[in-house]
Amino acid sequence: MLKVLLVDDEMFIRKGMYELIDWHSLGMEIAGEAENGLEALKKAECLQPDIIITDIRMPILDGLELIRAVANSPTMEPVFIIISGYHDFKYAQQAIRYGVQDYILKPIDDEEMTATLQKSADLIRNKRKHAFLAEEQASRIMLKDMIKGQVRKEDENRYADMLGMDRQTSLMLVLIEILTGAEIKHITVQHVSDLLQGLEGDVFHLYVIEEQRGRFALVLLCKESHKKHRKENIEDQIQKIQNRLSEQLQADVALYAGTMVNDMSDAPRSYAEADEASRHKFAEHGNVIWYSEVKDKPLYVFNVNHEVVDPLILSLEERNRVACHTVVEEMFKLFHSRRFSPQAVTGSLVRCMTGILAVVHEMGGSEAGLQQLKSLAEQGQDGWNLRLLKEAFVVALEEAEQYIAQLRSEQSKGDINKIKRYIDSHYMENISLKSIAAEFYMNPVYLGRLFRKSYNQYFNEYLLHLRIQEAQKLLRQTDLRMYEVAARIGFQNADYFVTQFEKILNMTPTAYRNLLKEEGLRGAE
Repeated sequence: MLKVLLVDDEMFIRKGMYELIDWHSLGMEIAGEAENGLEALKKAECLQPDIIITDIRMPILDGLELIRAVANSPTMEPVFIIISGYHDFKYAQQAIRYGVQDYILKPIDDEEMTATLQKSADLIRNKRKHAFLAEEQASRIMLKDMIKGQVRKEDENRYADMLGMDRQTSLMLVLIEILTGAEIKHITVQHVSDLLQGLEGDVFHLYVIEEQRGRFALVLLCKESHKKHRKENIEDQIQKIQNRLSEQLQADVALYAGTMVNDMSDAPRSYAEADEASRHKFAEHGNVIWYSEVKDKPLYVFNVNHEVVDPLILSLEERNRVACHTVVEEMFKLFHSRRFSPQAVTGSLVRCMTGILAVVHEMGGSEAGLQQLKSLAEQGQDGWNLRLLKEAFVVALEEAEQYIAQLRSEQSKGDINKIKRYIDSHYMENISLKSIAAEFYMNPVYLGRLFRKSYNQYFNEYLLHLRIQEAQKLLRQTDLRMYEVAARIGFQNADYFVTQFEKILNMTPTAYRNLLKEEGLRGAE
């Protein structure tokens, strides 16, 4: 897999790139993201990406300065692709001088970007074929070519010799994922290989390839002479590998196993099966998932709907932590029981995050106050199991709850009085709790509870009494007909007005007006 580093100061541009391009079909993966050139430079030194896709105009260190810095580095030689919202010839000229592969204008066209990425991949692979590599490094490159199906038929024997394979060797692909959540450590391929050294023997040979940070591909070679004990031996060996890695790395480690194949040309199939098994990581128990056991189990690929999201957001606005934890608990149980795919899980959490961010924006806040949620959104689905993801999500929600409470406290206490004054001056219009909440950028359920708490009265009760009081005034001071009085005070239906008037004053509007006339006549006498 070629590693790609995305660099853009707009988070949603970076996230959009995930969906825009079929990275897997290009033999690529997004290994990291950065929002400015300085952060990108640090990540590039750590990740050693093959391709860097970068914006030009960014804070702290712009795209051209990043390219210049990387070009001067003795340890990095990535291919650069520039994306920019500006058609600036001078920038393009400078970029070409630095050997940039392409200059693509926003909005990004998926076909143009795919074609550029394919050219970049071809360029990188051609360079590697002609480079002088140490034997171990050469073996890993060969293994990558093998599991991606990029070995020509005439080269199979040479590859087999280099990897110690023969016609009696079977192989299996197993993906290793280090599940450490937000605290993913940079564990090198050499580190993993060293930890597994003692598990090799006459039956098995192990090769480790780094897929991306925290994720490795393990090629397990098995001598055909041990075929009669192969199934039991393999299951035992895979479990030993999982135990060794989790104990030594002091982290949750998940293994996703394809099936054993008998020919080098079938290695891509075993790899694809291991990758498919990894898509079941939120749906299965245990730290080893076998493709053979999940291949016939369908995954749920849709996000949760508003019926799950709305109660979660309401619990945050009301600072009801018990309700919040209950919603999260039920949501994560749903992820497991309904067999949500990793994309559906992350999509569901992003939908929750988007709803929370909308509330924060309505209250005058910004995403800067939601650092935990932002970090969770940027990391995506890699490096998590359900337990770790739930724990991180709860921490992020607690931060969001505190931030919303802070925004609420920062608003002047007079806000509810402003709303009351608004009601007092607009009661004759067709207003409702929902329309007023929209006017003041509030959740209608929250506004209703806040109004009752502040004035010890439901909104509808207050509005009705206000209208009836005005109706009494109009009945005393004018000769308006009943439908005219009703329209003046915000009732669309005169009969409904009469019913509500009688309900509150125990007499009809007509009786009320007649009573006033009778009292007036008595006073005149």
